Amino acid sequence: MRLTLILPILLSLAACATAVGTAYAPAGKSGYGYSDTRIEDGRYRITFAGDGATAPDVVEDYALLRAAELALAGGYDWFRVVGRSIDEQEKGGVGIGAGLGGGGRNVGGGVSGNLGNIGARKFYTARIEVIMGKGDKPTDGQGVYDARSLSDAVRARTAPAQ
Repeated sequence: MRLTLILPILLSLAACATAVGTAYAPAGKSGYGYSDTRIEDGRYRITFAGDGATAPDVVEDYALLRAAELALAGGYDWFRVVGRSIDEQEKGGVGIGAGLGGGGRNVGGGVSGNLGNIGARKFYTARIEVIMGKGDKPTDGQGVYDARSLSDAVRARTAPAQ
C-alpha cells in the first residue's frame, strides 16, 4: 500500500528534475569535473567525470579541452592521445520488483522478477593519456590534435546558448 503512494511521488520528482550537466571546472568535493596528473614532462593523464545529466560526448570533449589547456599552458602546440577510455555507471533510481509464491499447506511454486530501476541515471567518466609536442602537428595518424584549434572548437560547441 505504501509503495502505491510513494511511487507516483518519486516518479513525479524524477520527471521534474532538470538536466543541466557538469560544468567545465576542476573536480570538487562532488567528484564531477576534471582532474589531471603530470606523468613526466609533456605527458599527462586526464579524467573528466560527468554527473547524470552530462552526455558521453561532452565528457570526452571536456577531457580533450583540458589536454589542450595543459598543452597551451606548457608552451606546446599539439598533443597526441595515446590512451583513452570511457566508463559508464548507473546510479540512483528506485528498484521495482514483484513476486508471487505459494505458502501454508499448499505446495506451490514461486515467480519473481525485477521490473527495472526507475529514475536511474548514467554517469560517464572519460580518461585520456596524452603526449604533447611543439612545432608542426604530426600527420602520421589519428589522435593528434592542434591544441589551439581543439580548444576553440570545443568551447564553441559547449558554450551555453545566449
